[in-house]
Amino acid sequence: MRHTVTTTHLIMNEPSELRARVCDAGDVAVSRVDPPDPQVNHMLFMEIGTPYRWFSRLSWTFDEWRRYVHDPSVESWIGRRSGAPFGYFELQHRDAVTQIVFFGVLHAHAGRGLGGCLLTHAVRRAWEIAGTGQVYVHTCTSDHPAALANYLTRGFTVDREVTHEEEMPDDDDPVWSSPAYYASLRGLTNDA
Repeated sequence: MRHTVTTTHLIMNEPSELRARVCDAGDVAVSRVDPPDPQVNHMLFMEIGTPYRWFSRLSWTFDEWRRYVHDPSVESWIGRRSGAPFGYFELQHRDAVTQIVFFGVLHAHAGRGLGGCLLTHAVRRAWEIAGTGQVYVHTCTSDHPAALANYLTRGFTVDREVTHEEEMPDDDDPVWSSPAYYASLRGLTNDA
């Protein structure tokens, strides 16, 4: 099924441009996934992304997930509140740019200010990576309605917007159904 999507590309050129959001709750912690675990990234990608039709990695095999998370340029981080995961982000550093590749908050935790708090952690960590001269992120009209506002509020500026047609799996495609999701998890349990 084809959809018209507008993608907004955002940049931050200096660490001082970050407008931080302090976590209101003292029980929030953000920690790196170490050692890297493809199952963690897959689970969070599916749990957070399915309502917004993140489909770019639906066809990835276990080996593709494993190669990605073990790439030295990639870092994965999880936000927890009272020990329970509420969101995650992935960073990838190439040349002088650190990209927030994926960022999101689990649906049950949306609307509590945790997205701004987690994004503050993501941007701070991106600037800590040696050689970072710019932090980049993109969002689109298929994403959470508050995503763009969160990026702008934290200090990102719009670099460009692009409207294009995207081929997306149909609503009745099994990749969106719960059984397919759990089947995909079973496929990721291979430790080979």
